[in-house]
Amino acid sequence: MNTDQERQLDALGDGTRRAVLRLLRRGPLSVGAIARELPVSRPAISQHLRVLKDAGLVTDSAVATRRIYQLNPEAFVSLRGYFDDFWSAALENLKARAEARRGKRKRSA
Repeated sequence: MNTDQERQLDALGDGTRRAVLRLLRRGPLSVGAIARELPVSRPAISQHLRVLKDAGLVTDSAVATRRIYQLNPEAFVSLRGYFDDFWSAALENLKARAEARRGKRKRSA
């Protein structure tokens, strides 16, 4: 796991940040639009967005006097790679254990 993936997983550990990401799946939103959808203050949403941005999960751009946030697809490709590797290793381990157990049963039968 690389440092970026660690930061991304840490950022995903908070329920409010996951809720923000669910909202951003619909498309780009301003801080105010996100705050209207969640039971959290605008300053708190801004802090959560800062964590998500620092983790590379979202990007922002200036539109007039507002900041518009959107998902960063590249970050999710990286996370998918992490989880693909994780599950591949877990399944290989499970397969090896099942085969070892099957071998023990055949020898004792």
